[in-house]
Amino acid sequence: MRIYNMSGRAFLGTDSGAVDIENVSNGAFSSDVQSLYSRWDEFTQWASGFEGGPGVEIDKSTLSSPVPLPPQIFAIGLNYRDHALESGLDIPEIPVVFGKFPASVTGPYGKILLPDGAVDFETELVVVIGKRAESVRAADAWSHVAGLTVGQDVSERHTQWRGTAPQQFGLAKSFPGFSPMGPVLVSPDEFENPDDLELGCSVNGTSMQKSRTSDMIFTIPEIIEYLAHIVPLLPGDAIFTGTPAGVGFSRNPKVLLGAGDTLTTYVEGIGEMHHTFGPRAV
Repeated sequence: MRIYNMSGRAFLGTDSGAVDIENVSNGAFSSDVQSLYSRWDEFTQWASGFEGGPGVEIDKSTLSSPVPLPPQIFAIGLNYRDHALESGLDIPEIPVVFGKFPASVTGPYGKILLPDGAVDFETELVVVIGKRAESVRAADAWSHVAGLTVGQDVSERHTQWRGTAPQQFGLAKSFPGFSPMGPVLVSPDEFENPDDLELGCSVNGTSMQKSRTSDMIFTIPEIIEYLAHIVPLLPGDAIFTGTPAGVGFSRNPKVLLGAGDTLTTYVEGIGEMHHTFGPRAV
């Protein structure tokens, strides 16, 4: 199952394009894609019985984040061994967790305005929760997942590392537009193995990151188990699961995002995001 947020309305992917969920369900489900997650079991049961119908073409120019207003955004740091090593930090023994603010969410295409400082890219697979998860075991974790999407944990490194520890990870990664997600939410059953997907990004056509999610230190089920034993995971929550090696700030010389740059981000089986960057108005 594939869920799109097109022109601010929830669409279900079909063989012929996509259908407006509110219309084809005769109002049983809202046009608000975020509201679907609070009724995910009910919605998926309905969708499994939907026999299809004339779909509209998916217009990329109208796509927004399939998770436009997550109640909570969790992010996992240093979850790829090679990224921890390039950062000069120890391999974590437990998941390194920080938060991102929902106001930073944007869609899969468009322009992101640059604050002052050193703006970097971090390709990530994002997990979206479809059923409240509290004290769940890793073995049961996937049953609480609505789907997966592509994400970028865009980061302003000067803010991130300024001051004494613990530094401002959450704020540095929450400027407007710094949590793009999309272009579609894909349910776990669509993948042959949702724990092993290729992901990566390029800047101005040059490959910067390329890895597989099977290289994570902590798997998606392990992350969910760890978080859900501390705080309830709510329907519609987003979890950024970590970035592999190749971030710009760790390169020599550094590769930082500047005005006019184009960033392409992909995850196998989901699709690509495309963003350009521009100066922020003073």
